[in-house]
Amino acid sequence: MHFQWYPGHMTKAKRMMQENIKLIDVVIELVDARIPVSSRNPDIKQLASGKKQVILLNKYDLADDVYTKKWKEYYDNKGYFTALVNSKSGKGVKDVNEVIMKACSEKIERDRKRGILNRPVRAMIAGIPNVGKSTFINSFAGKACTKTGDKPGVTKGKQWIRLNKNVELLDTPGILWPKFEDQKVGLNLALIGSISDNILQLEELAEELIAVLKEYYPKLLEGYLGFDISLKPYEILEKYAYKRGCRLKGDEADTNRAAILLLDDYRGGKIGKITLERP
Repeated sequence: MHFQWYPGHMTKAKRMMQENIKLIDVVIELVDARIPVSSRNPDIKQLASGKKQVILLNKYDLADDVYTKKWKEYYDNKGYFTALVNSKSGKGVKDVNEVIMKACSEKIERDRKRGILNRPVRAMIAGIPNVGKSTFINSFAGKACTKTGDKPGVTKGKQWIRLNKNVELLDTPGILWPKFEDQKVGLNLALIGSISDNILQLEELAEELIAVLKEYYPKLLEGYLGFDISLKPYEILEKYAYKRGCRLKGDEADTNRAAILLLDDYRGGKIGKITLERP
């Protein structure tokens, strides 16, 4: 499969971020803890150069605890300010304010020396589509101040949000980048739902998922499926279709419907805690 998705609004969003970066003290980038490298947009990394940067490993409840710990250490050692968050449950969200203050401590001290007190830190929150930015902001602010959704592309324009007396936040739309140099990155983004399913061959994507899980998490996959996984990925998908009652006329396996169910269960954590990248 070839993966690429860069609708027009992303170009506009990137331009808007470039125009506003001069107003910003710190860039908060949400990444998906299951793919902590693939879910980092190189355009955001470039845009944020020269600014303090916070990396939030979101959806860590869906990721392998062992590798989440290693990835946090990896980014800590690179000089980023990091935190683990689960936007949906709110776990770890309260710690983010402290991380932002720590990242901006030099700026706050400079302001204090110049007699500027209680000026809020201005933060830009950025990330790829469907990484959970809107859910995080609502959880952080304690109220529904942005639209949320489980499809990529819900946030279309910029909006400033006063989170508390210390932080003002510029929300930005989720953006990808025009070309994936490595198609493995595209595959990872497609698997977690950051590329629109409408442009993907879901049966092929499900086969790719099966192949990855066979390599990294064979016991979890076998436990989830309830049958032997020594078959080829397509044969596993076919067998899974029958098990889930996905049938076409003539008792043929409805592998497309089965693929949707499998991907939904993976994305929802029903197969287990899974990390697709190793530090």
